[in-house]
Amino acid sequence: MRTPATLMPSRRHLLGAAAATGAVALLAPRRLGAQEARSIRLGSLVPLSEDGAPDGNAIKAAQSAVIDEVNEGGGLLGRKLELVVEDDLSSLEATIRTARKLIDKDKVAIIMGLWASADVAAIAPLCWDAKIMVLSLAAADSLTQLPHQGYLARTQPSTSLQGRQFGHFAVGEGARHVFIMMPQAAFTDSTIKNIAAICEPKGIKISSLVYDAKKTGFRVELDEVMRAKPDMLMLGGYQSDTVMLAQEAYRAEYKGKIVGFAYAVGPQFVEKAGVVVADGVYAIGPVAAIDSSAYARLRTIMKTPDLDTYVCQGYDEANLAILAMAWGKDPTGRGIRDNLRKIGDPDGVKVDNALDGLRAIREGKAINYEGASGPCKFAANGDIAAANFRVTIVRGGAIETYKML
Repeated sequence: MRTPATLMPSRRHLLGAAAATGAVALLAPRRLGAQEARSIRLGSLVPLSEDGAPDGNAIKAAQSAVIDEVNEGGGLLGRKLELVVEDDLSSLEATIRTARKLIDKDKVAIIMGLWASADVAAIAPLCWDAKIMVLSLAAADSLTQLPHQGYLARTQPSTSLQGRQFGHFAVGEGARHVFIMMPQAAFTDSTIKNIAAICEPKGIKISSLVYDAKKTGFRVELDEVMRAKPDMLMLGGYQSDTVMLAQEAYRAEYKGKIVGFAYAVGPQFVEKAGVVVADGVYAIGPVAAIDSSAYARLRTIMKTPDLDTYVCQGYDEANLAILAMAWGKDPTGRGIRDNLRKIGDPDGVKVDNALDGLRAIREGKAINYEGASGPCKFAANGDIAAANFRVTIVRGGAIETYKML
């Protein structure tokens, strides 16, 4: 699935126009084709039809708004921008096929979105071979350890950084024994190690179990948890398996605290797990820069009072790609790679959107892009340098802020 392409005139219409206006009309298709060839294409690979569809479609809308605004303002480097959006399905093979289409057929300069670490790991070699930039929402530490030659960066905090926040939460809550349940995934080992690195020096016992997320039930796994008698259960999977595990814990009458990732424990989690099961479940995740001008701007664009960090990151990715290409006067993946960190100059003019940034660049000014998800500054390996974290809790079916970390 992708955004609608520019509608082309029919052959019958063109022939009729040619008969009516002569040879000049025959040039129209060529001019239109040349204009299409000159467009700068940005690819976005986000979930549009499965568990992540609400976030994926919101990201698509936010990125489309950025593209439309820049085009209405005259485009980038005298050329029109085009956003090509594809559905990131749960099949790894489908993701690879879609990435090849974006690279080989659509000729995009960048692939944005992509929050499954396994998907990013699979397509990253295709992208760096083609000199296509990847800006990702995935967290696994291993991603930025790949030999990506600078063609990969992420707006999402790394697994190590997120794991440490779970550890700090456990310490702050006075936990004595944390049992970690995680799927077989690229981020699993790092998450467990970083939670243990914070907890064990404080005398907190850590137990862990790695499961197959494709299973249709987890009663055997929950039996093991119940035998261990932990006072905190950390569910580190995606939404579907987190729902099933929470339900199994409820049926097993587990009485300790349950905490998961914010991307798994949201409104859909409450709906699917049920209000009674979800009540009292905590979630930890990076939080958007809610006091920033970029967040206020995006809130107006999206016509909603609250935005999660993934929508904000998707919005920021589109702005970052455009400004990096503009700064280097190079509308390619290489242009984004080489200039991504140059548009975050702390001494530059602060901007919170591409249009204002383009105006400042045309005036010869250095810029400092600060986004809706945070400062958007990147380490040399492509990791986001810093992020804010929030703990939420489900109470009576509503998700409330519990505290900031």
